[in-house]
Amino acid sequence: MQQSPAPVPPASLAPTPRIWTANTLGLDYRTEAARLGPPPTPIIDVHTHIQGVQASRVYDEVRRLYGVRLTYSMTPIEHAAAVRDAMADTVRFIAVPTWSDPDRSRAHRAGFLETIERFHRDFGARILKIWAAPRLRELIPDGATDLWEIDSPWRVKACELGERLGMMYMVHVADPDTWFATRYADPSKYGTKRSQYEGLERMLDRFTAPWIAAHFGGWPEDLAFLDGLLSRHPNLYLDTSATKWMVRELSRHPREALLEFFTRWRGRLLFGSDIVAIEDHLKPAKATTSPMADLADSPDAAFELYASRYWALRTLLETAYDGPSPIADPDLMMVDPANHTPMSAPRLRGAALPPDLLATLYAGAAENLLGSWERAHP
Repeated sequence: MQQSPAPVPPASLAPTPRIWTANTLGLDYRTEAARLGPPPTPIIDVHTHIQGVQASRVYDEVRRLYGVRLTYSMTPIEHAAAVRDAMADTVRFIAVPTWSDPDRSRAHRAGFLETIERFHRDFGARILKIWAAPRLRELIPDGATDLWEIDSPWRVKACELGERLGMMYMVHVADPDTWFATRYADPSKYGTKRSQYEGLERMLDRFTAPWIAAHFGGWPEDLAFLDGLLSRHPNLYLDTSATKWMVRELSRHPREALLEFFTRWRGRLLFGSDIVAIEDHLKPAKATTSPMADLADSPDAAFELYASRYWALRTLLETAYDGPSPIADPDLMMVDPANHTPMSAPRLRGAALPPDLLATLYAGAAENLLGSWERAHP
């Protein structure tokens, strides 16, 4: 495993680089994968969103270059069969609501229960996802108090079904501090960031199966809070997904603090990228109006989009690199528009975790948690 010397940016610039939001440094991501070399152990990515046959193939090339051997995906139920055919036994599914259903009210209530059963029965899913971001109040408005909170009645019903089926849970709780300073600035509508965790703690106590809290538990900004949360709830695990967020906030912690946290919670921290791979990334004309569709416009751009996430995470975790991230981060402009543009990227400061700790983070923790759970709940 090679370490990039700080603070010099990576040397493998493409001969005619395209500078864009997924590659602000003009990197050749294939060359960069070779420079990083194989990870200490083949990686299990516990947090992606893969759909579409062609997008799956582009993603598959990227993950193999960066040493990922197994992917857990929140694939929409209508795309699961195609993704399974494209990726065979290297993909596992996490049950999620049918976001494409125009009847969002039903899709996140009774419809989600039906979808959980289908994922379990037809695709062997042993994890279900509870998405409890504050912006659910925008997506399903009109006082949906039976749904908004993480421990609201329909969330409890979903977890009760999962309990009967022998499933564990993944949860998205809260959002970045940057969002609570701007988009969620009205606590009367969205609550405070701390209040998002009150219901989560009740659910962790009520449903004792393992929970994976996505995006470093939703609070990578505050390791002390996460330390308390993990201490109080032995069934809680965190993943490293949401690459831009992780790069921005984990890089702000002193390396010694990160090393201490990763060491203390070894076995309870899992690798996740949050890569979204969709067919619209491969073409300029979009079939949907999703903001995710505009992140890439060709197979080459899709390749760079997906590769940028693995490059940034592996560089953050494995190396001593200290320099700009190659991924533009709109949150910088959100909180400080006077000093940032849409192409602004944060500092990426590598933690250079030791190989044995990386091996646990990259695969050992997932094998112990997910592998043992799947064997116990065939």
